[in-house]
Amino acid sequence: MGGTVKKKYERGSVTNYITRNKARKKLQLSLPDFRRLCILKGIYPREPKHKKKVNKGSTAPRTFYLLKDIRFLLHEPIVRKFREYKIFVRKLKRAYGRTEYSAVERLKDNKPAYKLDHIVKERYPSFIDALRDIDDALCMCFLFSTFARTGKCHVQTIQLCRRLTVEWMNYVIASRALRKVFISIKGIYYQAEVMGQLITWLVPYQFSHDHPTDVDYRVMATFTELYTTLLGFVNFRLYHSLNLLYPPKLDVKVESDLKGEDDDDYAMTSESYLEKLSSLSTSLAQVVSSTEEEEAELDKFPVEEEDVAKIEAREEEQKQQEIEKKLFEGLKIFLNREVPRESLAFLIRCFGGEVSWDKTVCIGSTYDVTDETITHQVVDRPHIDKQYISRYYIQPQWVYDCVNAKILLPVEDYFFGVTLPPHLSPFVEEKDGDYVPPEKLKIMALQRGEKPVTAPEEEEEEEEEEDDDSEEEEEDEDEVEEKTLKKMEEQRSRGKSLAVTVTAGKVKVADPERLEQEEKAEEKRLAIMMMKKKEKYLYDKIMFGKKRKIREANKLAAKRKAHDDAEKSSKKKTRK
Repeated sequence: MGGTVKKKYERGSVTNYITRNKARKKLQLSLPDFRRLCILKGIYPREPKHKKKVNKGSTAPRTFYLLKDIRFLLHEPIVRKFREYKIFVRKLKRAYGRTEYSAVERLKDNKPAYKLDHIVKERYPSFIDALRDIDDALCMCFLFSTFARTGKCHVQTIQLCRRLTVEWMNYVIASRALRKVFISIKGIYYQAEVMGQLITWLVPYQFSHDHPTDVDYRVMATFTELYTTLLGFVNFRLYHSLNLLYPPKLDVKVESDLKGEDDDDYAMTSESYLEKLSSLSTSLAQVVSSTEEEEAELDKFPVEEEDVAKIEAREEEQKQQEIEKKLFEGLKIFLNREVPRESLAFLIRCFGGEVSWDKTVCIGSTYDVTDETITHQVVDRPHIDKQYISRYYIQPQWVYDCVNAKILLPVEDYFFGVTLPPHLSPFVEEKDGDYVPPEKLKIMALQRGEKPVTAPEEEEEEEEEEDDDSEEEEEDEDEVEEKTLKKMEEQRSRGKSLAVTVTAGKVKVADPERLEQEEKAEEKRLAIMMMKKKEKYLYDKIMFGKKRKIREANKLAAKRKAHDDAEKSSKKKTRK
């Protein structure tokens, strides 16, 4: 019988994939340009289910892409811009080689440029989609904004990232959206709630960077190119949702107050405005002033399906959130030069507090250290020469712990020179059966409105006294036992029989609760016996997981007890 010969590797899943080299040749792009295009468009390599079949019987390592993704890239307008840029570079080299400097200037003026607006709109159809994916953009922009101008990345990119991150921080301050903060080895983690979406980002410490050689900064720069465009759109939308001008401008009253300073001492004229914004100590200008704007209360209509209790609980939660947003309201805090200024100013302003610092540290200070109305001064040194009675001198951790606890914690544990309590992570939520540190229990008690009755030192002294009393009692008991044993041995040696006494029996009263528990335990045991094999396997896995959790909690509790005992013993030695 006649017919077409069915060739191998030309049907099925093989036709859905294409190798990277073939894709690159199809698009007529170099490998770096192909990488850039894939990053910007969000197209990633795929791992076929039957790799050997797709690789036409070969086992050589190859990178595969979906053919429909590559076809999708064929119509991308940026591809044409990449080709134009390639031609531009070739012409520029030729002009430099021929020393035609007029041609060089003309070419530079007509340098091909492209925008990523359509890609952002394509990848994030709705604004909520963009907010859900803003975490990575913020982390990358905050990282690039801390880079030194060493030549690893363009200066314009660093400046753009710094401007966008300052705008984001000013928005979070204006909306009071911050919820959590945690100081880690990598940097400072922040979490804010924006339009119902929880956004977490990491800000690195302001240290000098030692750029690693094994990191490809070109790939990172490509991601940053997309993220800066995305963050710019997001900032624009968020500012207008709060009736704020974009690009942000300082309030007229605040700007007039700051004009009295000599700005040339701090920054160049071109950079002074951004520096004032990045100080985070001032409010922003509004599109419509607050006097003209009428605050209208929204009407509340009950939903048919929703219960009254749920509505009340939600209203109570909203009221509690409003109280938490005003955590530092009424406090006037001054920052010493040795503390992290930007992070602390950001936190204090997010929760309604007033903050300032020394004029020589940064632009934008609103009051001086000699101001008598200052309530708290944040210091991070063992001694201070001049102290004021009207204010508390605290370490920076107090601000971070207050934000996480959502209450103003007692300042006694945070005085300068005092050993600080552990900084607990707010991102860890303990469940039933998990180990809860005693410091967390103390904070939970303060949140409920309970106050610790005794101070830690008094408790330690009481424990020491109890230990001494118990030791004395044990010694007395041992002496009594020894005397009775000696008497019994003497009687046996003389041949006398030991005195035998008969006591009346006692009737045991049946405990109904205990009987009920025993019945339930027996029923559970029988139910486990009657389980099917599959159900029994699942049940055993669940129970194993629970037991492992209990073991881990017990292990942590034992470690904490050993640590506390070691501390107590060291304190006893120092006292002696």
